[in-house]
Amino acid sequence: MWQGLMICTALTAAGVGLARLPALADSGVSPLVVALLLGIVVGNTPVTRWFHRTAPGLKFATSRLLRTGIVLFGLSLTLQQVAALGPRVLLLDALVITAVLVTGYFVGTRLLGMDRETTLLTSAGSAICGAAAVLATESTIRSRPAATSMAVATVVLFGSLAMLVYPLLYPLLGMEEGLYGVYIGATVHEVAQVVAAGEAVGPDALANAVIVKLVRVMLLVPFLLIVGQWWMRQQAGASADGARGGLVIPWFAFGFMAMVVFNSLVSLPAPLHDGLVLAGQLSLTMAMAALGYETRLERLRSLGLRPFILALTLFTLLLVGGGLASLLLMG
Repeated sequence: MWQGLMICTALTAAGVGLARLPALADSGVSPLVVALLLGIVVGNTPVTRWFHRTAPGLKFATSRLLRTGIVLFGLSLTLQQVAALGPRVLLLDALVITAVLVTGYFVGTRLLGMDRETTLLTSAGSAICGAAAVLATESTIRSRPAATSMAVATVVLFGSLAMLVYPLLYPLLGMEEGLYGVYIGATVHEVAQVVAAGEAVGPDALANAVIVKLVRVMLLVPFLLIVGQWWMRQQAGASADGARGGLVIPWFAFGFMAMVVFNSLVSLPAPLHDGLVLAGQLSLTMAMAALGYETRLERLRSLGLRPFILALTLFTLLLVGGGLASLLLMG
């Protein structure tokens, strides 16, 4: 599998390097996104003719490395952080996630006529934690690379827009800084985007935003368990003979929770902890590079503007509905 892993490693190194350039670093664009875009570019050039045995390495990256990255992502969260803001934060995040998922799936499949894979991935990314949620959901339902790439593109676009919009709205809405941080954490897509938006508002907003966001990340686990069983039933219902498929259990989700518990109880030396977190980020970046390399532009073009319309709808729902929910539950 060396050819596929070599390509993923090269794209990851380039993505990390470009993401550290001042222009991109200040914008909050993560190496995951840069690696995905580089993968799409390289995967649609004649370079692919030089490599004929990339499939095993790419599959390893989009399965084993992806799951490893999600598990190590759990080292970014502790149970103490979850308990700090009380049970209403859990209720707020659960309400936001449920509303976005239900609305997104209805709008995408019924009103826009999109395929179920792209709709579910886009809704999950908007509802929970951006690209990481898209990748975790992709690993559970085993979707097409084009659907995954499109979902990542839309959540990154509107998550980046949120980094600009939320600080501008802060002086206009009259919310207390800490409450506004809760609002940011409950509604902005990516963890990095939450940090950027919260930091632009103030220290109290940043502290609350990160905690509320990490609680949303934790809710990725029950979401994956539920969506795995639901997707299996949907696939069985769509099959010609109606036969039930095998039970879908995203074991890596339990690994994620185990890391959260471990991180709450055991204090690792800082270099070791930071090294494990970095390893998880690099694993996710390599998985994203592999997905990009496997994506063909003609498949993206066939999806048209509908995924962006769906993502805009969900962004508006988060901006307006999430603000009202934050006021009602936490104000």
